[in-house]
Amino acid sequence: MKILFFGDIFGRTGRRAVVDFIARKKKELSIDLVIANADNISSGKGPIEKTYNELIDGGVDVLTCGDHIWDNKEVEVLLDDQKKLIRPINYPKINPGEGYKIIEVDGQKIMIASVLGRVFTTEGLDSPFATLDEAIEKEKCDTIFVDFHAEATSEKNAFGHYFAGRVSAICGTHTHVQTADEKILEGGTAYISDVGMCGPSEGVIGVDKDQSIKRFLSAIPTSFEPAEGRGQINAVIVEIGEDGKAKSIDRINELTD
Repeated sequence: MKILFFGDIFGRTGRRAVVDFIARKKKELSIDLVIANADNISSGKGPIEKTYNELIDGGVDVLTCGDHIWDNKEVEVLLDDQKKLIRPINYPKINPGEGYKIIEVDGQKIMIASVLGRVFTTEGLDSPFATLDEAIEKEKCDTIFVDFHAEATSEKNAFGHYFAGRVSAICGTHTHVQTADEKILEGGTAYISDVGMCGPSEGVIGVDKDQSIKRFLSAIPTSFEPAEGRGQINAVIVEIGEDGKAKSIDRINELTD
């Protein structure tokens, strides 16, 4: 099985780039399942119905998210169990939505989980380690794909080694900067610290570069707008065997027109 996973999709530029890439490349690359991180799909904020539908209609099978999941109130409708959006699993259970989804592809049962790190991110979260442990034990799926949305590479590295051999893939998101450390960990777990971003290539992690520079120079809070110009695709293709073990992980880093 080949899974195509897109890093954080940022705004309209990112959405268009992802939908175009799927249309051009899914068949050519023999992709069986498409997953994407939707944390910034609505002008740099979390999902709304319009942006959710654009990506699902464009060929994404499941959308994960991160700390921007609650940016727009209408997201609660999108977290219905019939939808294809999952929130981080380690938000307190009183919140709407689920942190993982189980689907079947060509007879293979797959668990897709969204997990949010705690270092430099959000207060009040449950442990990402313990919460995913519980879900794995409960569902007992051979194939498990994890989007670990976290800031600190140390937390991501530790998370990868902790779950090595027990999940099929751990793909980091959140920083919008692709790392070059893709590998197969002990026990057959594909790992990369950060898949990167699908969005404007000429901004500062997606936002207008002049606004970002002004913020650093002045230290005065300002609103950010998505950057204009060319887009980019940051993604990975993970190949997983019938036993749930990863065979390979390959990075994609492309500029779009």
